[in-house]
Amino acid sequence: MKPEETEFYSPVPPVVTPGNACGEAPSDAIILFDGKDLSNWVSANDTTKPAEWTVQDGIMTVKPGTGNIQTRQRFMDYQLHLEWREPVETADHTGQDRGNSGLFLASVGPGDDGYELQILDSYHNKTYVNGQCGSIYKQYPPLVNACRPPGEWQTYDVVWIAPRFNTDGTLKSPARVTVFQNGILIQNDVVLKGRTLYIGHPYYSPHGPSPIKLQDHHHLVSFRNIWVCPLHFSE
Repeated sequence: MKPEETEFYSPVPPVVTPGNACGEAPSDAIILFDGKDLSNWVSANDTTKPAEWTVQDGIMTVKPGTGNIQTRQRFMDYQLHLEWREPVETADHTGQDRGNSGLFLASVGPGDDGYELQILDSYHNKTYVNGQCGSIYKQYPPLVNACRPPGEWQTYDVVWIAPRFNTDGTLKSPARVTVFQNGILIQNDVVLKGRTLYIGHPYYSPHGPSPIKLQDHHHLVSFRNIWVCPLHFSE
């Protein structure tokens, strides 16, 4: 064979300009939070109402009691970047009562939060391992505990592949997720068993494109620099 016989010139991948620094959004990203306002978010309890969390100095912080918030837009597969900070005032709390929040990778509908990647202060804080920071809640513990101390900014970089369903509602292919926390691999293409449940076993029921949701767990967890890049794969 000639070397040219194994060389291909099309289709040509599109050009995407990276951010100038690590964590900055690339040119094809959708900015979900730019530090200015919550215009891309709504109340998860009533999607006709705006999100009520606090925005100050470029940072969004949970306003306890106002409820979860979710994106106005809906997504299937995506790459997501999110930065969060644990409050130092909960450092004397333990277990799940310490900087608790959550990133719901696909919020299925009212009363059903979907699939949760746990946010928790797990720096020197013992709890059940499939509920610590970086876990796919009640399903998969993280490969390692990559948490920084409370008060320091942390990152999640997520690749989410949404589940697919047949026309009769049966599962065609399950959800999969890969997660880096602070640059460290903590979930490696894990296959989800279904939606997150606090009590009981996970299960699937059909849905399509879904919002991304952040949890109000009554703790003052803060967020900044949130962006998403939809991914497009051939079925």
